[in-house]
Amino acid sequence: MTAPEQQPESRAVPWLRPVDSSAPAAGRPLVGELGAPLRIALVDPESAFTQVVIKRAEQLDWRHRIFATPPPIDELQAMKLNAIVLDLEVCGEGEGRWEYLARLAAALPDTGLVVATASSTVAQRVRGLRLGADDWIVKPSHPEEVLARVQAVVRRRRGAEVKRAPDPSAHGELQIRPDRYQVHVGGTSSGLTRREYELTLLLVAAEGRVLEREEIYRRIWGYEMPRGDRSVDVFVRKIRKKIEVLSPGWRYIHTHFGIGYRFEAEPAGDG
Repeated sequence: MTAPEQQPESRAVPWLRPVDSSAPAAGRPLVGELGAPLRIALVDPESAFTQVVIKRAEQLDWRHRIFATPPPIDELQAMKLNAIVLDLEVCGEGEGRWEYLARLAAALPDTGLVVATASSTVAQRVRGLRLGADDWIVKPSHPEEVLARVQAVVRRRRGAEVKRAPDPSAHGELQIRPDRYQVHVGGTSSGLTRREYELTLLLVAAEGRVLEREEIYRRIWGYEMPRGDRSVDVFVRKIRKKIEVLSPGWRYIHTHFGIGYRFEAEPAGDG
């Protein structure tokens, strides 16, 4: 059992067991493949929860670290994690916890982010998912379910990576930068969150085709859109606000009322 960490440790990442360099390369598991060891971090002060999850993770030969307090985000970045399981209770009260979650999701776009809390409201879960969490677990949970959800999140992350455009592309004044998970205008980042960037990239990849709200939701959030949910509309408004303030002479995301959205760079004066 790995003891909870109160202070972040060296960037050498001591929790990763070294690979035997004498073993044939073909016989070494590729970290991050499903079925091979994953790298996970649990940010959770509850020893009972972490003990049962880590016990099962160790049986799968997963690499892991446990933090009882929120570590610096750059420390987590250095670990090259596949997934993070985060209890928001460790992030304090009020808006601070949500700010940490948003910064974490934005800073680690390739890392699955699962929130695990003892209690929560529907509004809190919706807010967390909109800020960038990939899944939300209510504790206590069976360790098999926790790890299965982590695997599912990692699988979706990998699927999103495969769909990313391999090279930068330009649209009007926008430059899509898959290497930075960001959209730039004249070298200035638009500051999109992970979800906002993924939604933008999805619309761009449609090459002018109108995507229905339900399809957008299913491909970005990974499940069917609940009746009455307005998440897609909310995210489109946020994206428009961020890119149009940098590129006011162009319109990029077009609304097709009652249907969905289409991406096409058009000068603002063209109607």
